[in-house]
Amino acid sequence: MSTTPRTDALRVLIVDDNRELVALLFDYLEPLGHALDAAPDGLTGLQLANTGAYDVIILDWMLPRLTGPEVLRRLRESGCTTPVLMLTAKDAIPDKVIGFGAGADDYLTKPFNLTELELRLRALSMRAAGQARALVLKVGELKYDLATMDVTRQGKLLQLYPAGRRLLEVLMQASPAAVTRERLERALWGDDPPDGDMLRSHIYELRRSIDGGWPTKLLHTLPRIGYRLAESAEDDAGAARDE
Repeated sequence: MSTTPRTDALRVLIVDDNRELVALLFDYLEPLGHALDAAPDGLTGLQLANTGAYDVIILDWMLPRLTGPEVLRRLRESGCTTPVLMLTAKDAIPDKVIGFGAGADDYLTKPFNLTELELRLRALSMRAAGQARALVLKVGELKYDLATMDVTRQGKLLQLYPAGRRLLEVLMQASPAAVTRERLERALWGDDPPDGDMLRSHIYELRRSIDGGWPTKLLHTLPRIGYRLAESAEDDAGAARDE
């Protein structure tokens, strides 16, 4: 292993109660030039992560005080956009659905390759840097800043859950075109959507957040097609697309 520090060194927070694993990560990543901090439980990890001092976070699932998914949910609800890689032995698809649904950016199961882990960390950091330069999404008086994750309408800050933010991003990027139900379900759950009409519940919460209290409604339902986000309620069935 090379001991030459890289110029693209990262500030990494490791939230894991396994001392041997944390020591292994320190032994591998520090000689590469990365600066590391560690938290032995979820609550301490949440407090450190919310400082915004890190380029990327490595997060275990099973933690004392707060579980990994709960840490993630609280981080995203607080507006923290730091990329998070979940590093866990939980490798079942339902577990991954929970992890990504809570706001994870990547998911790596144990046992893992250290070289792959470092490559994923650098990719997450580079992706986050690119997103920070992205333009603010705007539909009418609704704005979504992808860098800060702030959603505002007429300057009023709106509160959205992680699933609502993901749906809003897809709808705003496609606007004024329609987005099919299937595409929105894939955005939330990949190729393994849950049983029942969970999408309808998430759409209801999103509509209440962005349209509640305003006379002009932006989120429109297109029967047998999906949804569209636009200032006009007029729909064009030909605009529906499923990429």
